[in-house]
Amino acid sequence: MSHESDLSPLDRPEILETVFPLAYSPLYSQAASFPGASTHFIEVEAGIRIGCGFWVRGKEFPTILYFHGNGEEVGDHEWIAQLYMQKGINLFVADYRGYGLSGGRPTITNMVRDSHAIFQGFKGIIETEGFRPGIFVMGRSLGSFSTMEIAYHHQEELKGIIIESGSANNFRRLWGYLEDGERERLLAGNFLNKDKIRSVHIPTRIIHGECDQILPVQEGLELYESSGARDKDILVVAGADHNDLMIRGQREYFDKIEEFVKKYA
Repeated sequence: MSHESDLSPLDRPEILETVFPLAYSPLYSQAASFPGASTHFIEVEAGIRIGCGFWVRGKEFPTILYFHGNGEEVGDHEWIAQLYMQKGINLFVADYRGYGLSGGRPTITNMVRDSHAIFQGFKGIIETEGFRPGIFVMGRSLGSFSTMEIAYHHQEELKGIIIESGSANNFRRLWGYLEDGERERLLAGNFLNKDKIRSVHIPTRIIHGECDQILPVQEGLELYESSGARDKDILVVAGADHNDLMIRGQREYFDKIEEFVKKYA
């Protein structure tokens, strides 16, 4: 695709094993099904399909396309999906290659490329099955990269975006694996989420844990400060770490998402 940057310097084993721990672990056993969800497959390359789970409250309700973190898979989201549906929101969760029911193996390059195919496939499902128009995209942690890629290129087709526990400075902890010239080439383009979000003007919500030890809260604050949206807001959940955010701040977390989606749906 013409919009792609050269991300191949990031596609080295020591980086991929860190970014996609499930797909590269010899102990990981891929899922057999997605409990409680209808299963959809979106082809991202000849012979490679991404498994997606769709939890539906009703076709008359708005829908979020959701990209999860690197230590999760679609099947883990059954309990979370119930909370979205209680708020009157359908949840469509996409995996990465090698996760859940998906084929292939993930790289940074194909994760970014696949986000476009997943977005187009998701739109086709919504339209074909007669769901309410108006799309929101949300990314948690690693999923912030796919969400920002879609928002950067397709914002005119979205009602809004939500970034939870996301990164402003993509893979900063892993930059040490790159040579100086490779880092410079990456940073010269719109590779970083904080650079992409400057050009995204649709309504934006940022959610981050105050005590996040994996992606410090400064990452969320940088995204918020860099956002080009006129309507933007940030929720910092007091005392929350990276992986207990939804539990520790459950009420304010889901109230924030409900208010946002219903305002723009």
